[in-house]
Amino acid sequence: MHPILERSGRLALYMGLWVLVGALLALALTGRLGLTWIQATLIALPVSSAYAFVCLSAWYVARSLPIPTTGVPRIVGTGVVASMLSSAGWLALARLWVATLVRRGWIPDGARGGGHESLFFGFGVLLYLLSLAISYLLITFEETREAERRALEVQVLAREAELRSLRAQIDPHFLFNCLHSISALTTADAAAARRMCLLLGDFLRETLALGGEDRITVARELKLAERFLAVERIRFGDRLDVSIDADPGTEHELIPPLLLQPIVENAVTHGIAHVLDRGTIRITATRAAARLALRVENPCDPDRPRRTGSGVGLSNVRARLKAMHGVEAAVRTVEQDGMWTVEISFPTQLTVQPPVQHQESA
Repeated sequence: MHPILERSGRLALYMGLWVLVGALLALALTGRLGLTWIQATLIALPVSSAYAFVCLSAWYVARSLPIPTTGVPRIVGTGVVASMLSSAGWLALARLWVATLVRRGWIPDGARGGGHESLFFGFGVLLYLLSLAISYLLITFEETREAERRALEVQVLAREAELRSLRAQIDPHFLFNCLHSISALTTADAAAARRMCLLLGDFLRETLALGGEDRITVARELKLAERFLAVERIRFGDRLDVSIDADPGTEHELIPPLLLQPIVENAVTHGIAHVLDRGTIRITATRAAARLALRVENPCDPDRPRRTGSGVGLSNVRARLKAMHGVEAAVRTVEQDGMWTVEISFPTQLTVQPPVQHQESA
């Protein structure tokens, strides 16, 4: 269907423009045939309205002769022939309408003369060619929008594929660390290793329940971190304390699943594991100015062995946030006074409403 005919608003605007064309044609007729303004309008307005629908065919001509695959001579030749045929048909319609008006006595018999025929024919050719040119512009605009839409779809699919790839890196990395911890306990405390296996099974069952979810709530992510740290407490005992705090309202913010997992793993592996005294891993969630901030703090030994590479953990977090939020996401790391801090922040995405508390009537 023609795009103008798809919506009534477009058709109304289109016909309004042709009313202006009819007014210009009436003005020309008053000068050429010596008619009054009302008589010229009786001729020009109906035939212009009829020709408006004839010129809609220019869009189909343009669609059948796309510019990239059709030579310019063919387009020009087809356009000229189509405009002349359409204008000839319009001229025949104008003759019939003028004859009808003369018979009814609404316009003088002198209007039958050929003074208006060349005007109608030339005007019709120009109007049809103009409609053809506008049709090509509309088709070009439509194709440009379609190309932009396809490019955006490709970009979104590429970003989703990158996020899935980054997400897939977390599971084997985490499982390797857990198995290493269990292996370290098997010789020292077999019962603790068994409890750790059970807790690990519960944690893995919870992570598998995430399935293909793209977002989970902060409350659920903090619960996953708490489960993981419960597994590690079997290994470290009283050396590991956990503090988790979320500001009111942040629990229902949506974030990528297992976003904190690599950071919490690093807090244990490169923080608590190298500290002889008791240490606390603090996880906080705050929100300010439409941004969500997640912070993980852990004690660290300044003399601990330094890693040569950037590691999977932080690089994975940075890559996931960059793929989702671009430059609006930030990852900041600070080591000060024996504490290592990782803070990530990005725009809030609150789409899950908190449950409504219903009061029972007394």
